[in-house]
Order: sequence, then structure tokens, then C-alpha cells
Amino acid sequence: MIQRLNYVISESTDPCVNLAMEERLLDTVQDGEATVYLWQNERTVVIGKNQNACAECNLTALREDGGRLVRRLSGGGAVYHDLNNLNYTIISNKADEGAFDFKTFSQPVIATLADLGVKAEFTGRNDLEIDGKKFCGNAQAYYKGRMMHHGCLLFDVDMSVLGQALKVSKDKIESKGVKSVRARVTNIVDELPEKITVNEFSDKILEKMKEFYPEMTEYVLSESELAKIKDSY
Repeated sequence: MIQRLNYVISESTDPCVNLAMEERLLDTVQDGEATVYLWQNERTVVIGKNQNACAECNLTALREDGGRLVRRLSGGGAVYHDLNNLNYTIISNKADEGAFDFKTFSQPVIATLADLGVKAEFTGRNDLEIDGKKFCGNAQAYYKGRMMHHGCLLFDVDMSVLGQALKVSKDKIESKGVKSVRARVTNIVDELPEKITVNEFSDKILEKMKEFYPEMTEYVLSESELAKIKDSY
């Protein structure tokens, strides 16, 4: 059972800093504790722990565009981040019964979108959709009985840049088709009756989470913790 719920907001947009902080939060979460971590990366391709970078990413195009390449702890596919995405991580000391799962976290997101005039829903594969179009993908990692669930909310990502940075396998093209895949995803901003920025959207999600969980408190990392994070990347 979760007894303490914390939230951490990263002030950095450096993917190395953010992933190192995520790992640190996973390593130090206490019994009965869960942490929600909100962060944004500058232009980056993030690959899963077992992926081949050359097979998943167009390194030349990414570097020419000033992008970065990093590897995360969890499995799953390669994803593209930029400052128009909002990334989240849920970390719990319990990886089984009583874990703070994504379905729990999705309710404030869905409620925030409802306030903005958009109907979203949670699907059985841990995705969030608007009118059948996915706007949030997820991945998980487990470490010494701890669970880390993270994902990316597509807010206003440039799909053309995303397509240049990521490689699509021949098998995926033949089985699904690039146009078909793009037709099943959407940016949140495209669904909003009144446009807002990704930072305004992040603020609204945090406000809604505080409504859902009044006991939630902000956790600010100490200078020594930040120094350890810096030393780890």
C-alpha cells in the first residue's frame, strides 16, 4: 500500500541528466513510497536497454539536427523526445500488489483533458487514446522489487522530424504501413478546442494530481544527491 506520494519536477532538459535522475529516484525509493517524476528532453532519441542504436536511429540525421542519443533502463522500442513532449515516470517500491500503476496515474491526465474539452480514455495495453488515436506510449522496468513505469505524452511533436530521426524496419512498413501507423497517433494540441503550450499543460496536470492526491508533496533533491546524479553520467 502506498503511504507516501511524492512528486519531482526536473529543471533540466538534458536527457543524460533526466535519465540519471530517474535511475537515482528508482534506486532510493523507500518502502510504502511512490514518486511521480515530470520531465522534458531537448531533441533526443531514447532507445530501449536491448536495442541496437544503428538499427533504430538515423544517427547522421539526428546529429546534424543537433539531437542526442541515450539508452534507458527499460525495454521497448525507440522513441523521439523534444521540448513539445511531456515525459513522466512513476516509481514505486512495490512491483506487485499495491503498486502505483499507470491506470491510477492516467486518471488525472484524463480529467485534465476533460477540463480542456477533450475526451480521452485508458486502453487495455496501458495506452491513452483520443478517438482511437494513441497519444501516450509506455515502458516499464523492474529493479530489486521496485517498479518504474514511464512514458511520453505527445503534445505537439513534429512528426516529420520524428520520422527522420527514427528508422522504420522493412517488416513494419510491409505489415502496418507508415501512413497507417501515423493515422493511429495524435498530438494533444491538435485535439484541443483552445490551444495552450506544453508547459501550461504540464502545470494543469500537476494541479489536477494535487486535487486527486492532496497528500502529495514535492520532493526536492539535495545538493549531494544532485552531485551523485551528475557523477553517474
